[in-house]
Amino acid sequence: MRQRIVVTGLGGLCGLGNDAPSIWRSMREGRSAIGPLDSPLLKTLKVSIGSEIKQLPEHGIDRRRTVSMDRFSLLAVIAAREALAHSGMQIDEGNTYRVGTIVGVGVFGADTTEENYRRILVEGKSRTDIFTVPKIMPGAAAGQVSMNLGLRGPTFGVTSACSSSNHAFASAMDQLLLGRADVMLAGGTESPMSWGVLKSWEALRILSPDTCRPFSADRQGVVMGEGAGIVVLETYEHAMARGATILAELAGVGLSADASDIVAPTVEGPSAAMSACLADARLNPEDVDYLNAHGTGTKANDQIETVAIKRVFGAHAAKLSISSTKSMHAHCLGASGAIEMIACVMAIREGVVPPTANYRVPDPDCDLDVTPNVARERKVRAAVSNGFAFGGTNAVVAFKSV
Repeated sequence: MRQRIVVTGLGGLCGLGNDAPSIWRSMREGRSAIGPLDSPLLKTLKVSIGSEIKQLPEHGIDRRRTVSMDRFSLLAVIAAREALAHSGMQIDEGNTYRVGTIVGVGVFGADTTEENYRRILVEGKSRTDIFTVPKIMPGAAAGQVSMNLGLRGPTFGVTSACSSSNHAFASAMDQLLLGRADVMLAGGTESPMSWGVLKSWEALRILSPDTCRPFSADRQGVVMGEGAGIVVLETYEHAMARGATILAELAGVGLSADASDIVAPTVEGPSAAMSACLADARLNPEDVDYLNAHGTGTKANDQIETVAIKRVFGAHAAKLSISSTKSMHAHCLGASGAIEMIACVMAIREGVVPPTANYRVPDPDCDLDVTPNVARERKVRAAVSNGFAFGGTNAVVAFKSV
């Protein structure tokens, strides 16, 4: 029988709030953080809405460290510090090599890239900022979390577009089960609110001009957001030995690939990942009470996800409480799964299913219970979180009560 992996700390920030409790409160209230973008430059875009962090919290990180960080890394460090503090764990010479971190990211250092292109191509500067390379590399967030918290265990970044966070959870679980660490900080981070990134998404013609309405018949597409989420994972034995408060169990993961199209999803790939997750978690379909859907708000994705859920859960699909919290925090790309992890853990803890905000018109092709607009009290024994990404890289995670 394999070891149990449990959650002992949560951290996060996004447009809904600057810490995990604030994010959860906003989700419970069904509050959407989507609105007009503040930057004058971003207002020149055809689609100039999103979910921004209006002001970072006081973080106390030394400026000598922040000068070598892009915003996506800074968000990860802030979330990681909160998660570690929440877990009550102290890092010292006795455990530093047994604690590691894996952080997912989809885009990399967009702010730094854009700033340096401007310096060279517009302002005519002869060189980039000296820290450009360490700022933009996709693994920078994991490295910065490690350095800031003194974690010397397994440390690396993962990148698989919008399923990056769930892949980070899966990889962290592997490190713990293989005995390479006793504790892992895992999650995702993203800061895509730069002109070049948003202009590129605009070219795909899938951005919504008003807001994100997953599963609603009048949905018009995706809305971009920024944020980060980190969870402290550890073996059950380690958590019990140090007297930690256990929030939930990371019960299983399921991974698959569509092997089909770089942007268009299939039914088969997501179905395989959900089925594999249930099997890994030793859950029957009827054991799951809440499913946090990938739910991007595009016509095709929401329909395909609905079909996949029905295929995997069968008759129980009609009894599932489903929601897409992207309707509130928007699509934070590589960080989405980490923010949605907060929703899953807290749904289990408090017996509340967060809603799908902005829902207006039922869609016969998305005919499941998507918890429209208002949170619902319900006992949640187990929760599943879907992550499906460009490239057909699917990652699904399951949490359950302890």
